[in-house]
Parts: sequence; C-alpha cells; structure tokens
Amino acid sequence: MAKKSKSEYLRMPKINPAERHLVLVLIASFLIPLVRTLFKLVPSGQEKLPKKGAYVLVSNHVTNVDALAMAYFVYVTLRRAPHFLAKGSLFKLPMVGPLLRGAGQIPVYRGGQRNDEPLRAAHAYLDAGHCISIFPEGTLTRDPNLWPMRGKTGAVRLALETNVPVYPVAHWGSEQILPRYGTKFRPGFWKPVRMIVGDEIDLAQYRGKKLTPAEVHEATELVMHRITELVEQLRGTIAPQELWDPTEHGQSQVGNFNKKAKK
Repeated sequence: MAKKSKSEYLRMPKINPAERHLVLVLIASFLIPLVRTLFKLVPSGQEKLPKKGAYVLVSNHVTNVDALAMAYFVYVTLRRAPHFLAKGSLFKLPMVGPLLRGAGQIPVYRGGQRNDEPLRAAHAYLDAGHCISIFPEGTLTRDPNLWPMRGKTGAVRLALETNVPVYPVAHWGSEQILPRYGTKFRPGFWKPVRMIVGDEIDLAQYRGKKLTPAEVHEATELVMHRITELVEQLRGTIAPQELWDPTEHGQSQVGNFNKKAKK
C-alpha cells in the first residue's frame, strides 16, 4: 500500500455553505453525549456574540480538553459550526483525520513551516460567514500557574485581513479533568468548566492600514491581555502583569516542553 504524502494528510477541508451540515450533525450526535459525561460546561456572556456572520473567537489554552469545551460551546450554546486551526499531526491519524476534515477543521503545520495555505482556508471560512475559533498561544500555556502566555500573531492577522470582529473567550476548570500534558484523566459530568465571553476587542487603530511587525505584536498582546482579564474573573485572582514568554525561559515552542526539558 502506497504511503500517503504530507500534502495528502494536510489537505484543506472543503467549505460547506451550510454551517451545520449532515457530516457535522452526525459527528456531533456522537460527541455531545460523550462531552456531557466528561464535564459540565457553564457558559456566560454568549449573548455578546452575533447570531450570524463571521467573527474570530480567541481563547486561553490550558489542556487538551479545551478544544472539546470550545467546540461544544460553539455548536450547542451558539448553534454555530465550530472551526479550529488544529495541529496537523491529528489529521494523520486513521479515522480521526477524515472526521476532523469532514467537520471543517483546518490543519496547521508545525516545525517552522509557513502556514499560508491553512490561513487561506480560514479566510475562506470567514468570507463564507462562518466563525473561527483560535488558541492564539499556539500550544498549551507554559506559564507555571497556567495563566495565558505570549500569543502568536496569526489570529490577529486573520481578523485584520478579513476585517471581522474578535471576541475573547476564557475558560477555567478543564485542568481538573486533564492536567496540562498530564495522563491522569479525571472526568465527571458534575465537574464545571466555566466559560465567559468578553466584549469585542477594539482593534480599530490597527485596521485598514499596512502594519509594521511591532504593531502586529502590539495588537496580539492586547488580545492576550483581554483574554487574561477574563481568566482573572473566573479564577478570582490577579494574573502576573507580564505575559509569560517561553523563549525567555528556554522552553520549546511546541510539544510537551516538560519532556523536552528532561532530555
């Protein structure tokens, strides 16, 4: 049997004009009962989000349960289709890859490769009036106390290039289900994962002009601070003033940095 090339594994999904199409409904009919056994999602602030049209949701990233929580929130609470920029290695898994692509998820490359093609796919979804969910940190936070860390610029660039609004979403509680890079899975339908939606992030000063790299990073930092403010509300405590920067602490940008540090 011929080995599939990377380009075949990471080909982009096709856009379905109907957000909640048959394939997505079938996948959701299986995943919704599963998610409800793992945790209890407790959302608030969802009335701030438009009922229709394109926008970008940006959220903190603490554990691998987060994507399930966000997908459930978008599909069940918002009654929209969840679209994520997901790490490409997931799309190499038998059955998982085709299901992710069929549900409209977008694979992204790791290891320093350019992500022009995935960003074009995300552009197309927004142009079609869909919403995109992004974890701007690009990986699980490296902050030792699980606060949001420095973000990558992709989410901001996408929102500015397509001229769509950006809304921050914070969650807390998923770390009680599965610790960051941990293996002790502790699900429970009674365990709350609280989620809060903030007001649209005002990026007016960055729109409609060619930005310098410094301005893009400035806008990204604004986004991460807005997310952090919401996490503070959920945790009932104050975050560090400066966002954690993995490069300043010799930590890897992708993968399990704990394992890499021990080698």
